[in-house]
Amino acid sequence: YFASGITKDPSFRREQLLVLKKALLACEHTLFHALKEDLGKPAFEAYGGETAIVVNEIDHARKHLECWSRPRRVRMPLAHFPARGFVQPEPYGVALIIGPWNFPVQLMLSPLVGSMAAGNCAVLKPAINTPHTSHILAKLIRVSIIEGGAETAQELLAERFDCIFFTGGPATGKLVMAAAAKHLTPVTLELGGKNPCIVDAGTHLGITARRIVWGKFFNAGQSCVAVDYLLVDRRVKQELLSRIIACIGEFYGEDPSRSPDFARIVDEAHFDRLLALLGRGDVLIGGGSDRASRYIAPTVIDGITGDEPIMEDEIFGPLLPVITYDDLSEAIDFVAARPKPLALYFFSRDKVHQEKVLRGTSSGGGCINDTVIHETVTSLPFGGVGDSGMGKYHGKASFDTFSHDRSIVRNNFLVDIFLRYPPYQDHLTWLRKLF
Repeated sequence: YFASGITKDPSFRREQLLVLKKALLACEHTLFHALKEDLGKPAFEAYGGETAIVVNEIDHARKHLECWSRPRRVRMPLAHFPARGFVQPEPYGVALIIGPWNFPVQLMLSPLVGSMAAGNCAVLKPAINTPHTSHILAKLIRVSIIEGGAETAQELLAERFDCIFFTGGPATGKLVMAAAAKHLTPVTLELGGKNPCIVDAGTHLGITARRIVWGKFFNAGQSCVAVDYLLVDRRVKQELLSRIIACIGEFYGEDPSRSPDFARIVDEAHFDRLLALLGRGDVLIGGGSDRASRYIAPTVIDGITGDEPIMEDEIFGPLLPVITYDDLSEAIDFVAARPKPLALYFFSRDKVHQEKVLRGTSSGGGCINDTVIHETVTSLPFGGVGDSGMGKYHGKASFDTFSHDRSIVRNNFLVDIFLRYPPYQDHLTWLRKLF
């Protein structure tokens, strides 16, 4: 289909993006039900964290697509007069998009929007852990979505695609890179990491607590940008933890298992993995679970030093370890000594401290005095660095990710500069002046 050339027409791409938007909105409530079945995800989180983001991406791409697709003029050296140079974005061809289970609509369809906007065709591979949602997506995109587990993914990766976009964990990301290397296929990896949240003494503790609780326990902590652990200034630690505990009760009630707003763990394997992390530290709130409903309570764990199992890998669940520091430099050094996270959050009124944290650490993105919301901003490129990924998407960055910038020089026959041709004689002197 790509060889027909029809997808290179910007008006066709805009039309197809509108078709995708209408199809998504038509089955939105069905998707909400499927997300509830797979993840216990409340409708508010399904809309705000899934379909609304995709619709915003579609609207943004349709608005700017023709501008993005135009050739971009570049300056040329005088030595090449009268030639003109330009960069022409062109689609790679057929993209493979492999999605995760935690946000199975957003993290599958948002990359698809970028792929379509750039003029590619795409094959989609959703996660096996969310079968109800994957089934709806397969109906939504009947031709090019392929369901299945690890074997299906391996079979797909053995094929020659023109580009690959993967969202998932670092271990699987390395396998994707290895498979892509056989065909020298360009790869974008959207991975995860242990996202620190540093809390300075000079912060608004009430709002800070609310934003941390929301950023940690949204989707039961199963988010690549969720707060993974807290680094808290000793001077405000006790008051902050008291406020966090109060916020958990305010958001989810005395028994969060009865709350319609608290999601569930995706499957038993992840349920068991999370329970195994509860062995060390002091549980201040939570710790309870129910295997039948895959429920794990929102849990805060104090007394963590950094060498516990819970601090080894991304938690991806509703467990919040707390580490204490006495000086901000300690917190910065702690973060800088570990693999670069996908997100970093810092709460402080002190702009000097804000700049100190930004200069002393590296992360894919993050927020000052907030959590998570940077991932929802279409105009902000989103992606990781180091172990948390490579490449970016959202908005124009998505278009760029799925495009090859083709550099072209167009000359004519009106003038033919003699400098390039031998015999060179004294041409070098002139060349130094012109080039």
